Amino acid sequence: MNNWTRRRFFLTSLTGSLVAGAGKLFASSLPSADAAPASGKRPVIISSLNGLKYLDRGMDILKKGGDTLDAVLATVSAVEDDPEDTSVGYGGLPNEDGEVELDACVMHGPTRRAGSVASVRRIKNVARLAKTVMDRTNHLMLVGPGATRFAVDEGFEETNLLTERSRLAWLAWKAKTAENWRPGLDSPEWKDPDDSKKMSQLFDTPEKQVWLAWARQVVAHPPTGTINCLAVNEKGEISGTTTTSGLAWKIAGRVGDSPIIGAGLYVDGDVGGAGSTGRGEENIKIAGGHTIVEMMRKGMNPTDACLEALHRVARNYNHDKKRLRKFHIFFYALNKDGVHGSAALWNNHYDKSPAEYAVHDGSPRTARCASLYDETVIED
Repeated sequence: MNNWTRRRFFLTSLTGSLVAGAGKLFASSLPSADAAPASGKRPVIISSLNGLKYLDRGMDILKKGGDTLDAVLATVSAVEDDPEDTSVGYGGLPNEDGEVELDACVMHGPTRRAGSVASVRRIKNVARLAKTVMDRTNHLMLVGPGATRFAVDEGFEETNLLTERSRLAWLAWKAKTAENWRPGLDSPEWKDPDDSKKMSQLFDTPEKQVWLAWARQVVAHPPTGTINCLAVNEKGEISGTTTTSGLAWKIAGRVGDSPIIGAGLYVDGDVGGAGSTGRGEENIKIAGGHTIVEMMRKGMNPTDACLEALHRVARNYNHDKKRLRKFHIFFYALNKDGVHGSAALWNNHYDKSPAEYAVHDGSPRTARCASLYDETVIED
């Protein structure tokens, strides 16, 4: 059954009293994550792979009876503080002007509240800032200089977020390409860019040389960064957060899906939560977080709900793999019973490591993502 036929079959089948049964029938024809559980376990906390070494912090809060939103924030704040993680917070890869701009949102299932910030500069822990918007204002989203001023007023410290490693990668990118200033992948005028120029020699000391291979990778394939984190406690209460430094080398002011409620994150306390990492523009167009939660509401398991969202992304390009190979996107989902799953557009990362996500349901571990296309994201 090809991708489009499978999707049409599923959507046609989701009617009336046969919804749950159709979901199970459809699931049998889709790839499954190797380690996805058949039944749930609570408490559990999941995240994109870059949260793995910090999941203990969130689980400690869950085991002590703490709030699920505090648990996910404890995990992602540690990633935001880590200068070795160039996808969020301190050390995040900058925009084309060399400025690190951060986005984040939170959703609190028990109280059905949310908060969001976008295009924030010089404030490291924007996931906590999003919670502060939720707790301290009558607004849901603050952006740009206003969000930064609000952060300072609320006691957040301003700091330079650009590390030397990220600065050199930005200079290397500037010397090689101007990727943002050409028609986008979804434009009829899109053409494969010419990447024949050589990267300038910026890494001129032994310390800098160890970054060279990584810099070539992020210049050739600008990462979208991001960490999504979802947690459910023993009572079935669920919360989530997504935080990012956004697409590397983006036009200043670009905002992806991470701070968009219903795209980069969506939580419904009656059902579960879902989030995303990867190319936010594609997720926004399908409202991925909301789509996945609604699929779970109709009886789908988390992994198959993530795959359905990926079908919609691919359909927007008529399954043209030449264009689809130009980006990556991952979805993550957790229902209130503790069943979790994830799916990726391709079966590996750009560095050819397996597409995986992080899980802690007793001890931290990795689990394989299902994939829409059982192929490498890039060809040699």
